[in-house]
Amino acid sequence: MSTEKTDWWVGLFVLLGGIAITFLALRAANLSSFSIAQTYTLSAKFDNIGGLKVRAPVKSAGVVVGRVSSISLDTKTYQAVVQLDMEKGFLFPVDSSAKILTSGLLGEQYIGLEAGGDDTNLANNGTIQYTQSAIVLESLISQFLFNTAEKQGSETAPASGSAKPKN
Repeated sequence: MSTEKTDWWVGLFVLLGGIAITFLALRAANLSSFSIAQTYTLSAKFDNIGGLKVRAPVKSAGVVVGRVSSISLDTKTYQAVVQLDMEKGFLFPVDSSAKILTSGLLGEQYIGLEAGGDDTNLANNGTIQYTQSAIVLESLISQFLFNTAEKQGSETAPASGSAKPKN
């Protein structure tokens, strides 16, 4: 009787462990928030999407209003085309803007939507015209280092057209 009871508790522990591992795997893959709400599709073009991934959230005022459904490259403009699946309950004006933002300093990237003021809303398969690309940390650091080196170089180099030496 005692071994049966122990086996039952071990089985329950293993089952709960499996559920916990599944939950963590879904959270890590950003698949834990399945939505059965009806959606409509929007697209936006960005010069640089940084580390944006499919299934990344689309947020407005901090509220998740959609997900990134696909990312492709426009071969004519060489811009990234991001398809967004937006929940039908959230409609945005045609002059809304989209930015690629980062959660925290080095967190995941997501799309932030700012609603415009127009009376007409974006329709299914509409395009968000006003976009701002991702800020890439590496390019900011290299730009800072380049500007610092340029300033130091101009301080040590003699200025052209300086005053003539006195005799």
